[in-house]
Amino acid sequence: MKHKFGVDISYSVAWRGRECAYDNLRLGTPEQSYKLLPGYLHMLMDTNPGSVVNLEVSDGNKFQYLFIAFAAFIHGFSYCRPVISIDATHLKGKYRGVLFTAVCHDANQQIFPLAFGVGDSENDASWSWFLGRVKSVFGVNPALVIVSDRHRSINNAVQEVFPQAFHGICMYHLLNNLKTKFQNKTKELEQHHIRTAKTYNLQDFHVLFYTLCSAVPRVKEYLEAVGLDRWTRSHAPSRRYNIMTTNISESLNAVLVKVRKLPITAFVNEIRLLCQKWFHEHRTKAAGCTTMMSKDVETKLEERKYRAQAMGVICADQYTFDVIDGDRNYCVDMALWTCTCRKFQLDQLPCNHVLAVVRKTSYQAYDLCSLYYTREFWHETYRGVISPIPHISSWTIPQQISEFELQPPDVRTVAGRRRKQRLPSIGEELPTPKCSRCKERGHNRATCQNPIALHPADEAKCPGSNLPTRQPTHPSDQQSMQQL
Repeated sequence: MKHKFGVDISYSVAWRGRECAYDNLRLGTPEQSYKLLPGYLHMLMDTNPGSVVNLEVSDGNKFQYLFIAFAAFIHGFSYCRPVISIDATHLKGKYRGVLFTAVCHDANQQIFPLAFGVGDSENDASWSWFLGRVKSVFGVNPALVIVSDRHRSINNAVQEVFPQAFHGICMYHLLNNLKTKFQNKTKELEQHHIRTAKTYNLQDFHVLFYTLCSAVPRVKEYLEAVGLDRWTRSHAPSRRYNIMTTNISESLNAVLVKVRKLPITAFVNEIRLLCQKWFHEHRTKAAGCTTMMSKDVETKLEERKYRAQAMGVICADQYTFDVIDGDRNYCVDMALWTCTCRKFQLDQLPCNHVLAVVRKTSYQAYDLCSLYYTREFWHETYRGVISPIPHISSWTIPQQISEFELQPPDVRTVAGRRRKQRLPSIGEELPTPKCSRCKERGHNRATCQNPIALHPADEAKCPGSNLPTRQPTHPSDQQSMQQL
């Protein structure tokens, strides 16, 4: 206010004025937003039939848990690979809380949301409740894989709710744990760890794992205690495809970073608007696809076909082939859909060696791809529509719901300004502070020593700014001025 308009007001007055303006734009105050939530959820289910919404309350009608899965999510998951990434991030509103998310990849390797949940914190009870709702809505797939970080509550909840599913961990979260535990933040550790986690072949894994353990002493016992099957692709008992991290969950959290400070009803509405926009854009892109596979997969196949041109193929029989790739050879069995590099069977997509066989035989590359990558599955994933919700003045709410007054949860208010930036994870690089006074990085307002130009209104108030300039009157002064 002082820099832009030259108005000198206290911080508390400016903050209260801003909050009043926000309340007019955010469907009322945080308390009013909780009272409005049951009616909003009723309209959400009314405009989106088949959607699943669960609202749990505690004693005194106080908010406890919320779960939302649109009908379009439920329909689309049947056409996605059964690998789910789960994560949680903190809300920044007055009553705080935690947002739970479950996402997966569509045929074009893009984020496909499955469910959203809101709870009090990341604990065993809240994670078990959220995953229990996910299980009841999406069922249990024998090939289901769940990928997450190493949070203890997530591990306990997955074992309780999905005991038959394989639970893998994010290789980047594990890398941050290694950096912290062994006080090693070199690029060498990062490169060895990522290559070891991503490799498909067991023989290659043993070589890379030995190199990693030689570079960082004592790391072998730690990684084996974590479980080699949980962080490596080569040892995983189920297909993780290309999802070795929780990056898709982190990306969704980053998209929602600015709306996580909104009151509960406005926040849920922003999630609906985002998903409504995404579904329309991805549906349009899928409808315009003219190739057999999705655009991303087509690009990947073309790159592999180009590399396969330099490989030699020796036929053993009708189904078995020996492929020469540089100084190594790989065995391809077209009857069993296998290659000794293991990319073919783990990704369900032809590798370089299989495409080299395709060039020399009558096999078709598209026939060797999983249906999860096809144009039809991509289009079917987004067949569902997330419908808009009319203005509150047009809502038709049953009397039982309109009379129900949902109360905000019990939260201990902490003195001072609410935290907006999240705390860094273990091993994560700390962000560089930015000064709110001079807008430069490397220091904060308390230690800032950079000069700042005054506002014209403040400059006019400075002593001596309006004093007349002294004119030389003595002849000697005038002569001096002429010489100058």
